[in-house]
Amino acid sequence: MPASRRELLRWQFDLTWSLFELHLEQLSPEDFLWEPAKCCWTMRLGDGGAWVPDWADTEPDPIPVPTIGWVTWHIGWWWSVTIDRAQGQTPRDRTEVEWPGAGQPTIDWLRGLRADWLAVLDELADADLDAAAPFPWQNDPR
Repeated sequence: MPASRRELLRWQFDLTWSLFELHLEQLSPEDFLWEPAKCCWTMRLGDGGAWVPDWADTEPDPIPVPTIGWVTWHIGWWWSVTIDRAQGQTPRDRTEVEWPGAGQPTIDWLRGLRADWLAVLDELADADLDAAAPFPWQNDPR
């Protein structure tokens, strides 16, 4: 049994990551932008050459099926702003989190975020894990 809540959280994260890594390794660059349905959210090259996620400020009906590329961008966005918040920084805006592209660039990006998260996690004490988290809902951390 882990000696602390942080060690338990780390164990849970490592287990989840190992399962994620198993699937991540099997993805080809083509898999990231494969559209599984007509109504789909994906990543598109913007005018400046950067990848831009499909987005709506209100949930569309029907809800679009996301591509693997869109899901990996979304994971990267939330993970990036969570790391920002945990380090006491102002979280980046959604539009500031860039998806690096299909295939190995995204795999490397997610692995980098994993390393950043583990560095943050290693600094936390059990008291930190007990504290209310104001992000993402600043006015109601419950």
